[in-house]
Amino acid sequence: MRSIKLLALAVITVGILGCSTKEPALKVYSLDIAPVGTVQSSKYKSKSIKVTYPEGLKNKISQKMHFSYSSIDRGTYQNSEWSNNMSKLLQGTFIEALDESRLFKVVLSDTSTAREDYRLESSIFALEHRVRGTESDAIVSIQFNLVSVQTGGIVKNKRFTYKEGTPTTDAKGYVTATNTAISKLSRDLVAWLR
Repeated sequence: MRSIKLLALAVITVGILGCSTKEPALKVYSLDIAPVGTVQSSKYKSKSIKVTYPEGLKNKISQKMHFSYSSIDRGTYQNSEWSNNMSKLLQGTFIEALDESRLFKVVLSDTSTAREDYRLESSIFALEHRVRGTESDAIVSIQFNLVSVQTGGIVKNKRFTYKEGTPTTDAKGYVTATNTAISKLSRDLVAWLR
């Protein structure tokens, strides 16, 4: 009888200790870009633009942070993620950059029911932390289409690709380099649309 009590106590103790082991805390990151500045003149000053939700073409876009060690080896960070779905973060960043630039009279999200003169569509080709040997880079590649709502035709399109070295090979280093790349992309986007 005494051995059963000791066995039960041992099982309970192991169960309690097993439940109290701590997992590493989840780190949540967001995009934080440098200001793009205001454009002094633009042929779109009296026009409106709607920024659509960016679509992922090669990989599923989510809150997960993706990394790769080869062209066929992919993974996601287990203890780090974006603060929202990356497509939402990018859409918000593009809206913020275009609004700040004053390139258009008004900048709308795709959820707005207001009519727009132009639509900015985007397709994500790459958004990952690429590690190859000792080289560690944030890769950002996004194509944009400026569409005239009146004609339904593409006014212009361009693919922007950035390879930004990371200060460290972990998720935090990837975020730092991604923020640098997205800052460059936002400035280049405004200059291209101008």
